[in-house]
Amino acid sequence: MANILYLVHRIPFPPNKGDKLRSYHMLRHLAQRHRVFLGSFVDDPRDAMHEPTVRAMCADLYLAKLRPALARLRSLRGLVSGQALSLAYYRDAGLKDWVTRTLEGHAIDVIVVFSSPMAQYAFAPSQRVAPPVVIDFVDVDSAKWTQYGGLRRGPLGWLYRREGARLLDWERLAATRARRSLFVTESEAELFRGLAPESAASVDALGNGVDTDYFSPDPARASPFRPVAMQADRIPIVFTGAMDYWPNIDAVTWFVHDILPRLCRAWPRLCLYIVGGGPPASVLALASAQVTVTGRVDDIRPWLQHAAVVVAPMRVARGVQNKILEAMAMARPVVATKSCVQAIGACDGQELIAASGAHGFAREIDALLRDPLQAAAIGQAARRRVLANGSWAAQLQGIDPHIDGSAPQPRTVRELPCP
Repeated sequence: MANILYLVHRIPFPPNKGDKLRSYHMLRHLAQRHRVFLGSFVDDPRDAMHEPTVRAMCADLYLAKLRPALARLRSLRGLVSGQALSLAYYRDAGLKDWVTRTLEGHAIDVIVVFSSPMAQYAFAPSQRVAPPVVIDFVDVDSAKWTQYGGLRRGPLGWLYRREGARLLDWERLAATRARRSLFVTESEAELFRGLAPESAASVDALGNGVDTDYFSPDPARASPFRPVAMQADRIPIVFTGAMDYWPNIDAVTWFVHDILPRLCRAWPRLCLYIVGGGPPASVLALASAQVTVTGRVDDIRPWLQHAAVVVAPMRVARGVQNKILEAMAMARPVVATKSCVQAIGACDGQELIAASGAHGFAREIDALLRDPLQAAAIGQAARRRVLANGSWAAQLQGIDPHIDGSAPQPRTVRELPCP
């Protein structure tokens, strides 16, 4: 049993977002085997009520309050210092002091970092104790910001591109100091090896899972879709995800404006349901006779189970989309962008449907609607895939050798100078 310092940028409960799903299951996995000292932020006041649940899993816990509006202002200090804005965004004196006390007061064997900005607490210059560090980057976040920059014009586009470049400098530096750097897919790991060749030997993939017992079809589960007054039942297409996340906002906006009109000409009873918490005004404005924005729901499973098709038109996305794994576990046919299908490694046309462009998405969804038996067969094949190799336990056991040090150690890498 090891003493592990686990540093996460957002309290890993409730597991209602993609990053929190992974960090929560990682916490569970580590806590079942080791003593975990967790340092994290609370950026949603509603999450503060879950502190007892998280504390019960930990030997010690420190939660720093993060007010997003103030943190965004604080992050602008990075423009003066030349650092990535993300580092200043997640900088907190109280958390830094707690990390120092934890390292000095306990025999910490390994530090596990979740997301690159939290590595600043693992490599603080003032630390006299320096346990080995394992960084779960999850995705190459710098590449995400660079993608954002390519889609935006003017000062915002420049700011995003700058963040991509500065964050990559930090990711490369952190990786040279870490025992291991982990990414959610082999394609993300390979991308980082190309961007940070000096650390290529210490980069691995550690996949996401899905709770196939929880996300399981149930014949007794009632449909959440209600017929509109004086109209026939709708044909529901479903998109799920946290709707305060810009890639999700971009995905549904593109779908409503460019894809849905093509489908509604042939399927006038079609309705897109956007299911997820925190929709901003721009998403709420998409609501119409053909679009329903639900906001946060207590249970996402009925919406998935009774969907004719689940869509993931992610134009800006890194790594594995948990929304796709959950829909697959619910035995639903999913149409997603090619990069999302490739990240999961599913068989295109049999377990998932890959599509490109608005015309391609409309064509693939139309084909599924016209052939319900084929759609059902794809959904069943999707569930078989996640049952075979998609559990969290199967995926996360890959971190164990990096915790106990039994994994072959990479050659010594040259540490980069501080950016």
